Amino acid sequence: MSPAGGFEVPLWRAVAVFRFASLGYVCVLILRDYDRYAHPFAAAAVLLVMLAWTVVAAVGYARPSWRRWPLLLADLGVVLGVLLVTPWVVGREALAAGVPTLAVAWLGGPVLAWAVSGGRRRGTVAALLVGAADLATREQIGDSSFTGPILALLAGVVVGHVARLAATAEERLQRAVELEAATRERERLARDIHDSVLQVLSLVQRRGAHLDGEAGELARLAGEQEAALRALITAPEPGTGPPTGADLDVRTLLGRYASAGVSVSAPATPVPLPAPVARELAAATGAALDNVERHAGGRAWVLIEDEGETVTVSVRDEGPGMSQERLDEAARQGRLGFAQSIRGRVGDLGGAVRVHSAPGTGTEVELVVPRSAG
Repeated sequence: MSPAGGFEVPLWRAVAVFRFASLGYVCVLILRDYDRYAHPFAAAAVLLVMLAWTVVAAVGYARPSWRRWPLLLADLGVVLGVLLVTPWVVGREALAAGVPTLAVAWLGGPVLAWAVSGGRRRGTVAALLVGAADLATREQIGDSSFTGPILALLAGVVVGHVARLAATAEERLQRAVELEAATRERERLARDIHDSVLQVLSLVQRRGAHLDGEAGELARLAGEQEAALRALITAPEPGTGPPTGADLDVRTLLGRYASAGVSVSAPATPVPLPAPVARELAAATGAALDNVERHAGGRAWVLIEDEGETVTVSVRDEGPGMSQERLDEAARQGRLGFAQSIRGRVGDLGGAVRVHSAPGTGTEVELVVPRSAG
């Protein structure tokens, strides 16, 4: 059983409409062939039973709690009973002469109900039982005798398949709604934490980084907690990673670099980029951090800025710094990772790399990537 309501409601309504429409067709045939029946009054009684059960079934299937085996079995039993009394009510001679059975198209009601409630397999079982009972009422079985059972079988399979698709779509929609709600709450908490706790921890870490004793230890612990908390609020939910080709949140990729020595600051809202662009930007940032590790002691600050048309990632260290002439020479010689890992990656994305440094003031590398990069 799938959850009550949702996409199944129109299917159950369609089954109810089919029951009443097919019952109307049965009434027309009974009135037309009334004088040819072996027991006409019994035919009228059977018609009243069919009418009463159509109302009961329509009301019962409208309630999700009633769509269970008792009602399903009773529904199938009523139709099988109508088919089994048909030879006595109509008469063997009338049936052999081409008079339709009492149920006619009305026998498709339980097949559709079973298919909607349980899918293709349940619909197939109901169709086979109804089809076998329909063939048992016939005096002679010819090619045309199989038309009704085959149509019932096809209806059970097709409607069952559609019902399962509807149930699956409803489940996926529910998961998407829950995920969206969880994401919104996560973003709200991330904004609050970013504007308060993370700022304080970062301030404590910066102010106490050069102190000795317990103050320095507290600063180091504050830096570790800042990195752990930032990774927690930027990590995606399990199983909710984007599909291939979708946008990636730059905050999530760069948040993995956060550590006691690397502080990552990012906006409270997602910074999406096409997946290949985001990965290349993250790789270039990683190369810049490797450069900091080798030449500037490993302490670095990473800042992510979403500027609309572009995304800028700044990597700043507190190393000895260098003059502009030395930077240019390093870039020409392919040293410091600038030639390939940084400038090459960002250049392929149509972006630019800006380096600001001076002796004794550390170095800042800005990676600017256009959002439209392919």
